[in-house]
Amino acid sequence: MTVLPDPGASRAVLIGSSRFDHLEQLPAVANNLTALAEVLCLPTSWGLPPENCVVVSNPASNDEVMAELRSAAKQARDTLLVYYAGHGLINLQNALQLALPKSHQQRVESGLPYDYLRQAVLDGPAERQVIVLDCCFGGLALGAMAGTPELVDQASVEGSYLLAAASETSYALAPPGETYTAFTGELLEVLRAGMPGGPELLELDAVYRHLRLSLGAKQRPMPQARNRNTSARLALGRNRAFLPGPPVGTSASPDLASRAWPAPEGIHTVHGFIARLQNVRQTSGLTQKAVSQRSGGRISEGSVSNLLTRETLPRTWTAVPTFLSACGVPDEQVEQWHAAWTRLRAEQSSLSGAVQPPKGQITKPVVGTGGVWRRLTSRIGRSKPG
Repeated sequence: MTVLPDPGASRAVLIGSSRFDHLEQLPAVANNLTALAEVLCLPTSWGLPPENCVVVSNPASNDEVMAELRSAAKQARDTLLVYYAGHGLINLQNALQLALPKSHQQRVESGLPYDYLRQAVLDGPAERQVIVLDCCFGGLALGAMAGTPELVDQASVEGSYLLAAASETSYALAPPGETYTAFTGELLEVLRAGMPGGPELLELDAVYRHLRLSLGAKQRPMPQARNRNTSARLALGRNRAFLPGPPVGTSASPDLASRAWPAPEGIHTVHGFIARLQNVRQTSGLTQKAVSQRSGGRISEGSVSNLLTRETLPRTWTAVPTFLSACGVPDEQVEQWHAAWTRLRAEQSSLSGAVQPPKGQITKPVVGTGGVWRRLTSRIGRSKPG
């Protein structure tokens, strides 16, 4: 089953070196970082809160990078995404080094060993880890490709996915005059515009195959990837080029069971709960006004808007099932949503010491499992100075 990450319990660290003392300058990398951070925070993509997406631009040292990586790895419970763009170097042991501004071609020890990055990512509690390398020789991070350019379904850690812009013997490309590097430019196009003819959700495997086709058609370096089981079904967001059937409730409406309704499984946070409700409306193809009309007036257009833009968990359950049913979500999935709501509600009450809501506000017993995980951070929306 395709997995949409809970944005409230996920983190992204975007690292890039565009200015160098001893290597060729890569101005496109600065554009990569800005654009990728923006798109990952869009509701149509991951919908990450800005404070959950940290940009490390032109870091002065390995220590600076590792501090941000370890912090994000410690906080991420659902998915951790780490992206690097810049020069890739190879040390004497044929291992990948990620160049920093002061790195030198003849002194590769001045770069960040990929193994350092990898270990920091894997040391955290996140269920899934995604590493994206837009650099020369990025395929070295995958190990030997067994003589085939196809996706290799092997990696050392369950739930991990590694996507590299180039093979272990190839250079990545920053085309002169283009805003972004070749690989990241194509990735951004997928996230922004979608994949015509692709699936409803941007699964990593589907994105990888699309990138190979689009980059290959332009005779640009071919990306490589490795995954471990469930990580391949992780979605980077909804496919904006996907053409759904008519909105539910119309005469030409397709079978509801065939729709990929966003499910509440894997939700850890209130932010994730609300973001998933937004995904439900998008999947239905209905406007907020149409949702209200299909509910028979039981939920107003304004109430739909408030439900989808709020920052706190609804105090009562009443509006949520009305909204879900009006969108066309099957009854059995509405039950799953109720379980997620009671789980989050119970955990919130436990953390705050608040009194449980009156019995009349809960139609079923509260299940005290799972819950909300929210952390305040002082790094709200900040980027590392370039």
